[in-house]
Amino acid sequence: MALNMAYEGRTFPPTEPYRVGREKIREFADAIGATDAAYRDPAAARALGHPDVIAPPTFPMVITMPASRLITDDPDLGLDYGRMVHGDQRFSYVRPVVAGDELTCVTHIEKLTSRAGLDSVSLRLEITTTDGDPVVTAWSKLVARQAV
Repeated sequence: MALNMAYEGRTFPPTEPYRVGREKIREFADAIGATDAAYRDPAAARALGHPDVIAPPTFPMVITMPASRLITDDPDLGLDYGRMVHGDQRFSYVRPVVAGDELTCVTHIEKLTSRAGLDSVSLRLEITTTDGDPVVTAWSKLVARQAV
């Protein structure tokens, strides 16, 4: 199936709120080998001016991956998930993710391209508090080899 170019510019509804917990931050930090005390110790985080432990910079993947599934699971888009790789990822922070945050994510398809046997989907994922305060924006590119 060809990539459905009509999806370019589409915005998907916000995800259900995700409550960030200290234990989830610690587990994520352990999984990636991050050792900063501010990821585990509330006193160390407060000494840096944060209200509680903070998450490592790539922690928003925990929130953006389920949001991205709204796109990859949509058969009308025409992206072959079985042929897909993650092509790019970057983050722009307003502030760190902190234990106790309740966050949602809105996904935007910024650009779709098909060329040289590859389909690519460029996403912008806006993570905010449930009150609407911006926390971090993530950009992600998904690339899939077209079926022959």
